[in-house]
Amino acid sequence: MLKIGIVDGDDIGLEVVPEAVKVMRAAVAKVGLEIDWEVAAMGVRGHQLYGHTMPKESLAILEKLDGWVQGPIGHSAYPRNDPTWISPPLRKHFDLFASVKPVKSYPNIPSLQKNVDIVFLREVTEGLQNGTVVAAGDGEFRPNDDISIGMRVITRKGSNRIAREAFEIARTRPRKKVTAVHKAPTYKLCCGMFAEECRKLAPEYPDVVLDEVLVDGFALKLIMSPQRFDVVVTTNLFGDILTDEGAALVGGLGLAPGLCVGEHQAMAQATHGSAPDIAGRGIANPYAMIMSGKMLLEWLGRKHAEPKATKAAALIDAAMERVIAETVNLTPDLNGKASTSQMGSAVAAAV
Repeated sequence: MLKIGIVDGDDIGLEVVPEAVKVMRAAVAKVGLEIDWEVAAMGVRGHQLYGHTMPKESLAILEKLDGWVQGPIGHSAYPRNDPTWISPPLRKHFDLFASVKPVKSYPNIPSLQKNVDIVFLREVTEGLQNGTVVAAGDGEFRPNDDISIGMRVITRKGSNRIAREAFEIARTRPRKKVTAVHKAPTYKLCCGMFAEECRKLAPEYPDVVLDEVLVDGFALKLIMSPQRFDVVVTTNLFGDILTDEGAALVGGLGLAPGLCVGEHQAMAQATHGSAPDIAGRGIANPYAMIMSGKMLLEWLGRKHAEPKATKAAALIDAAMERVIAETVNLTPDLNGKASTSQMGSAVAAAV
């Protein structure tokens, strides 16, 4: 039996996470997949219960799970200079090395480009945002008032495992194509190592085509002809920028689901923040959170060779397509008039 956690998070997380779980429950029930659901408190709720936004009690629960649905954390509202109020670094704690972010356009939702269907994979444990403590900084330091130095860390292990995840995902998609984005001609050692590991893995996946594009050229091509790309894999900073660019192509962060993947666990987490300005109004778009839950089921199906989880994910995908096509139960940001719960319920009913 798969074990999945529920972490509501803060602000609109309290509204969109229940809708994602509602849809996931409907899908797994439809295919006869049993799930052991566990609730863990993080953020404000974690502080209320245990005196910390990342309480050890909740970490102990998550450590035993196959994955969890994580709502956005409202760290911008936390008191400053209080070590018990932090934005929980769960990716680092659980070594969730790959941020998987699909961007997909829909015919009846306004977007800069149509017929876009890309899955981005961004390595999130290395690069310029590597978290290595250097002197007084976090991956960077200032030896004097006129010079600041940043450290970029790239390892073969990190490059290999993010590339492998990209090839594995590409293998499940019709086009079966991986584009590795780097700048190896300029950054010969760091980008060079990343590119080398992508090339080394290619022979293990003869059914997948590997392409390489330099990051500056990719940024241009992503705007002008995103339809040419399928699965895109890149390093931390490049991915941080390009995934937001991709989301902009299809309608914004409300349509940007995400999955943080580790060796043995995964965390479904939408790209958007906790949006305290609209919290409690019932207008938050649950799309990104619902589709993040779908991605978690998809990953669990592949990781555990569990076809029922894969089928449940496909049901959610089809149900969302139907609800968006019908346009009746869409939230205001999608030019509809439905509430958060109405849209979630419509997707669950469509399952």
